[in-house]
Amino acid sequence: MRLLRLFQKPFFGIISLFFLVAFATSLVCISAVDSQLSKEYTENSEGLARSIADSSVDILLNRDLSTLQALIDKSLDIQGISYIYITNENREILAHTFVPFVPDEVLQGIEELFQIDPSSPVHRPLNLSGIGDFLEVSFPILRSEAGRVQILMDQDNISLKIQNAIGQQVIWMAIILTVGFFLVLILVNLTYNPIRETLNYATGLARGESMEDPKIQTLLERKDETGDLARLFQYFASVRDPDKTGRLPGKKEE
Repeated sequence: MRLLRLFQKPFFGIISLFFLVAFATSLVCISAVDSQLSKEYTENSEGLARSIADSSVDILLNRDLSTLQALIDKSLDIQGISYIYITNENREILAHTFVPFVPDEVLQGIEELFQIDPSSPVHRPLNLSGIGDFLEVSFPILRSEAGRVQILMDQDNISLKIQNAIGQQVIWMAIILTVGFFLVLILVNLTYNPIRETLNYATGLARGESMEDPKIQTLLERKDETGDLARLFQYFASVRDPDKTGRLPGKKEE
């Protein structure tokens, strides 16, 4: 379809506006998905840490460390959780899921967890050399009087899941953009065809060509502006050449 010059600027303007709105919407959706999923993973980890902390009170009072270890080992089955460790009030690690040993960065950061806010959950980034970047969620046991529960989530794993979710959003936006583009083409074509037919009709009248095509009759019967223009051209043609000789008024036949 070749666009009339009349439609070129509006057409490309509509397309540009459509893509601009879609791009802005995509940015908002991506930001919302990133924020929402990050918040969801953090809240889930904090909820798990709270659950372990509540379950650990009796276990710690009874000094049943094997049960405590089994509790955190079972919690590793939850998606997004990489490591869990529990410390007592003396900053000693009672149980952990690190293999084969506890990284130095974890040991060095235990005191800081108790000093930041002993009675509240703590969220902080943690880099483990040779392992990766993690988000550490720490929850107090009896306001840190009995220790704390720490959960480490792999940032790369979280980022990958967020990217997958964003990728799905982008795919849907691409589909919407493609469908929207073709819908705009269809809408423009619905307007383009009547105007093209009117233009061809006016050109034919000016050349004195026969206008017996059934499409012409359909055009003349239209109730919109293109039909009005066609009938106006027909009127001017009849005034110019009432006998339909194909000659201009005052022109002498040779």
